[in-house]
Amino acid sequence: MRKTYKYRLYPSKTQEAKLLATLEVCRILFNSCLVDRKCHYESTGKGLSRIRQQEILAADKKRVLLLKEVHSQVLQDVLFRVDRAYQGFFRRLSEKHGKTGYPRFKSEGRYDSITYPQEPGFKIEEGKLKLSKIGHLKIKMHRAVAGQVKTCTIRKDGNHWYTCFSVEYEPEKRPVPTKAVGIDVGLKSFATLSDGTEITNPKHLRKAEAKLKRVQRSLSRKKKGGGNRMEAKQAVAKLHRKVRNQRLDFHHKEARKIVNNFGLIVAEDLKIKNMVRNRHLSKSISDAGWGNFLLLLASKAEEAGCRFEKVDPCHTSVNCSCCGSKVPKTLASRTHRCPSCGLVLSRDHNAAINILQRATAGTAESYAWGEPALSGHSLNQEAMLLAAW
Repeated sequence: MRKTYKYRLYPSKTQEAKLLATLEVCRILFNSCLVDRKCHYESTGKGLSRIRQQEILAADKKRVLLLKEVHSQVLQDVLFRVDRAYQGFFRRLSEKHGKTGYPRFKSEGRYDSITYPQEPGFKIEEGKLKLSKIGHLKIKMHRAVAGQVKTCTIRKDGNHWYTCFSVEYEPEKRPVPTKAVGIDVGLKSFATLSDGTEITNPKHLRKAEAKLKRVQRSLSRKKKGGGNRMEAKQAVAKLHRKVRNQRLDFHHKEARKIVNNFGLIVAEDLKIKNMVRNRHLSKSISDAGWGNFLLLLASKAEEAGCRFEKVDPCHTSVNCSCCGSKVPKTLASRTHRCPSCGLVLSRDHNAAINILQRATAGTAESYAWGEPALSGHSLNQEAMLLAAW
């Protein structure tokens, strides 16, 4: 399995200047590669391969001094990024739906990471991270790295620097819980489990909005290009980073609790990109971060040996989880009341049970995971009262 460890870096002023210079060289190289590919296609009608660009780069290094200041493997990784950008463009072009997304030039400040694909370009020595052409950087290793380190990525986030180690490892085998659970994510409650447990929505962005408004107003009054504007931009970035870290910490902790208690985890296969087009709910959906939460949940489940499945979200809130009857509801109705069997419970709880049933009902697995086989809304129906968000 692959896993990434992220640590904070504390470079000196000299080292930070070298890192910034390296980012700028890589940004210029990235843009130059895009120009070369575009011009080559316009003149010959054929694409320019990554191998050919590597040959051009080797020739350019003999006459451009700036390229010699950057580790060779870091420069080569830039060519791999360009190649991946074009591969993604051609893939989207073949799918023939949505935006194709032609690779764009990176403006100043928009290229924020470099990658050392392998050692000896990077190495951990005596509690410090040694980077070729940069030096020994102070690193805060709050936990040990388990597995074989494959790549090292240095990333700039505002005025902070981080390193991400991608490692290959074998997860430790542990007993897998026998219980199964269905998860219905929402906005009033972040998630409701099929056993009735509700996870409160922390709404990190909403709580920080007052501070964000103040610092963003302050930023809008600053003169462009001035030092005060740079400080204001850093203040805005700092608040957004805090919100992002709070959300990520919340997702990690809740996903870990679920994986520790359940062996079969079932969630809805949501089309979140389509859902955020709703201008009334887009901010609340983005603040909840369902996509990142489900991604972490799937990753942790795989590591722990649990099963993670996604099911069709259609009518999970409409169908009765006991008798299967359709019980239409308004968006503001938060309670499920079935006129056929008399079942009364929370709308989200009913949906979570339906989600679990779609993965287990009618199969032997419904008993193998310790759950009874019962008879079996899109989250677009989770709008609820818009005024609440």
